[in-house]
Amino acid sequence: MSSAPLSKSYVPQVFVPRMEAQTRNLRTIKPLRFRPLSGAIADVWHVDGDQGGGGYYTAPDPRLVVFLDDTLPLIALRTGEGATAQFGTRAFFVPAGTPLWSKLGKAQRLSHIDFHFDAAALQTRLGAIGVSDLPRRVMFASEDSVLLTLGRLAASEVETPQRGTMVLEGLLQSLLGAVMDPPSQNALPASGGLSPQHMTAVRQYMAQNIFRPVGVGELADLAGLSESWFSRAFKQTSGLSPQRWIAECRVVAAKEMMADPGRPLADIAAATGFSDQAHLSRVFRRSVGVPPSQWRRDIQ
Repeated sequence: MSSAPLSKSYVPQVFVPRMEAQTRNLRTIKPLRFRPLSGAIADVWHVDGDQGGGGYYTAPDPRLVVFLDDTLPLIALRTGEGATAQFGTRAFFVPAGTPLWSKLGKAQRLSHIDFHFDAAALQTRLGAIGVSDLPRRVMFASEDSVLLTLGRLAASEVETPQRGTMVLEGLLQSLLGAVMDPPSQNALPASGGLSPQHMTAVRQYMAQNIFRPVGVGELADLAGLSESWFSRAFKQTSGLSPQRWIAECRVVAAKEMMADPGRPLADIAAATGFSDQAHLSRVFRRSVGVPPSQWRRDIQ
């Protein structure tokens, strides 16, 4: 009796991602959509998250994530519990087995497309774009209109397929090329100061929380640094201590509100994070040289 197997048509096995995720205060707001590819799978997520929400993620397979919203999400990404947080991220690549922590800096909605890869299939994909080895570290790409356009086109093909798989495959190859060769200005500064991404995140956070007291510790947490380290790096980057910079942000906001002659100074003080009108007056005078009441009269 022959031991040869019966002849049959070959059916390629669909790759199934193996992700471990522990999330908090994140809620999906649309059904998950996914589409299988050659040795990969793409899925599109739409989520609503609370400030401080986020999660821990790890997988034995590499993956690529692209955020799809017009404005970059205010989200801190870390590859270790003590690692420096990365902000201002449009897309990132995570090698197999690398843990990732995320934390939202504000309540927000965000959308992203994720590509999960079989490692051998990814090696073939990268070889086609001139990358000989699988990356061993997380790679971040900041704001880039090309990444956003490619990501949205890919997400559209996943959610409402209009063309064959070849189009989505081509978009994925282009995304891999863009992330593996990020613009040089995305590099962190070697001077010991804060990166442009960190400064952008701090400015956004301050603008969104101008109405309440914000401590240096909050900004340090946002950057994933100790308070003392953050204070030194911030001053090296901006020329001001964090405390002085926070006060100046409040003064600038108060000036804008004082353009309305009918708005009481007490209301302005409360709306810009000062404890009371007297606190506003002290800080304003130290910064501008005159009390807010006089400055307001001078600009009328």
